[in-house]
Amino acid sequence: MPGLPAIAAAVRLVHPAPTFAVTALSGALGGVLLAQAGRLLDERWLTTILAVFGSQVFVGATNDLVDRGRDAAAGRLSKPLAAGELSPGAAVWIASLGLAVQIAASLQHPPAFLLLGLVAVGSALAYNLWLSRTPLSVAPYLISFGVLPLWVATGVGVPLERVAIAPLLVAPFAAAAHLANVLRDFDADAAQDSRNIAQVLGRERAFRVAWGLALAVGTGVGAALLVGGAVSLPALGLGVLGLVAIAQGARGPHALWTGMLVAAVAWTAAWAIATA
Repeated sequence: MPGLPAIAAAVRLVHPAPTFAVTALSGALGGVLLAQAGRLLDERWLTTILAVFGSQVFVGATNDLVDRGRDAAAGRLSKPLAAGELSPGAAVWIASLGLAVQIAASLQHPPAFLLLGLVAVGSALAYNLWLSRTPLSVAPYLISFGVLPLWVATGVGVPLERVAIAPLLVAPFAAAAHLANVLRDFDADAAQDSRNIAQVLGRERAFRVAWGLALAVGTGVGAALLVGGAVSLPALGLGVLGLVAIAQGARGPHALWTGMLVAAVAWTAAWAIATA
């Protein structure tokens, strides 16, 4: 049996905060879509969430695998591979397990579900292998997160037109999330000649774009729900919580990244309450 330090390192390898957030958001979206269709949570919902979770494990593990040399050179000892707390071989097994879970869960669905999942995870893998260090670093975020609502809707078996507008809302938020994420390592990336989009824009401009996009998405969605008369007091409270989480991100990239995770969960819950 692996010891507690190895288990903790394995958990850190798969980037637990974004993994939990994306999986939870997918589960909430699937649940809302089923509730709106007058259906209960079922096996398709569960296997959809398992597929998303597996994809996040694979993406997180391969990200640290590819970047282990750069992480070590930059002194990122919070990374288990760079710190020597986990071997590359163990990371390969964890990544493989994640992909196996995704594919096995996907086989319980129509082929379109497997295809959408492979597009999402393939885009993320392209980011890990190459695009993360180029001006196109934001593209996989737009693709993978743009596909996510369609992936979930296909999984739970509701018409795609129910989430047709979602990619238009997700795309700017995903771009903001990417900028906030890479800004946390701005100096280390610059020292290693990375040319991701934040390096191209510059630290200050990239931060303003990230913060502004995140705030605009929340404000726009909230305004649309208010105009439509669909906001209850709990939904309003969650919406405001998300806006506060983004607003406090003005303190810096780390605060913005944390605030975006909180806002994503809060706004999804608000939308669920307002539209269920």
